[in-house]
Amino acid sequence: MKLDGRRESDNVEDRRGQSSSVGKIGGLGIGGIIMVGLMAWLTGGDPLSAIMGAAQEQMSGQVVEQGEHEFTQEEQELAQFSKQILAGTEDVWTEIFAQNNMKYECPKMVLYTGGTQTGCGYGQAAMGPFYCSGDQTVYIDLSFFSSMKKSLGSAGDFAYAYVIAHEVGHHVQYLLGTLTEAHNKMSQVSEKESNQISVRLELQADYYAGVWAHHDNKNFQSLEDGDIEEGLEIASRIGDDYLQKKAQGYEVPESFNHGRSEWRVKWLKAGIQKGDPSYGQKTFEVAYGDF
Repeated sequence: MKLDGRRESDNVEDRRGQSSSVGKIGGLGIGGIIMVGLMAWLTGGDPLSAIMGAAQEQMSGQVVEQGEHEFTQEEQELAQFSKQILAGTEDVWTEIFAQNNMKYECPKMVLYTGGTQTGCGYGQAAMGPFYCSGDQTVYIDLSFFSSMKKSLGSAGDFAYAYVIAHEVGHHVQYLLGTLTEAHNKMSQVSEKESNQISVRLELQADYYAGVWAHHDNKNFQSLEDGDIEEGLEIASRIGDDYLQKKAQGYEVPESFNHGRSEWRVKWLKAGIQKGDPSYGQKTFEVAYGDF
C-alpha cells in the first residue's frame, strides 16, 4: 500500500510496554500466547464477554509490571502503519455517514503489549485484535501481525490493513445498531443459530473492510499491484472450514462463527468492487449458506 505522507489518527492510545503480564501465563510464554491469540481471533470472538471472562480467570494471581520498553524499528513502523490505516477508515466512514445524513463517531484504537484493561474487561494478546463496544475501541497487540505471517504463511501491509478495517467494521455495525441487535438475538436462540448470526456479522464486517479499501483507494490511490490478491489470499485462509481442517483434519459446519473461506473472500471482494455500504445488509437477508 502507498501511505507516504498520509496522516496518522489522533484517536490512538499507545500503551505498549506500559502494563503487561510478563513471563508466563497459564504455562505459556509470551510467544505462545500470541500464537494462541492468532487462532482465537481467527476462530472465535463474539460475543466478546465470554472470552473476557476466561481471560480474567487466567490472569488471576499474575503480577502486572510497569516498565519501559525499547521498540524495534519494525514495531514502530507497524504502529505508524496502524495509525495511518485507522485515519483512513476515519476519512472514509466520516464521508459515507455524512452522505447519509449521519455523523460518524470515530472509534479509538489502543496499542498494547501482553494485556490491558478495556471497557469489556481485561484484554490480552491471547484474544487477538478485537473490538469492544463497551468503550468503542479497537485493541491490538502488534505482535499479532508477525504471528499471523508465521502461522498463515502469507501476509503483507494490505492483509494487516484488512484486519484493522474488519474490526472498524464492527464499530460501524455498533453505530448502526446492527451489532447490538445481533448480540441480543444471539442470546435468545440456540448455539447453532447464534453461530449463524455471528457468521453474518463477520461477513458484513469483511464487506465493510472492502468498502473502506474501495474508497481509500479512490481518494488516495493507496492500493498497489498485488494488494487485493494479498487480501483475498488472507481471507481464504481465515475461513472456519480451512482453519478447522488445518487444526483437526475435518470441519464442523455447525460451529462456524466467521464463515467459510469462499464466503469471506466473496464478501471482502464485493466490498472492494462495489464500495456501497448498504449492500452489506444482504449478509443478513440471504438464506444461510447462500452467501
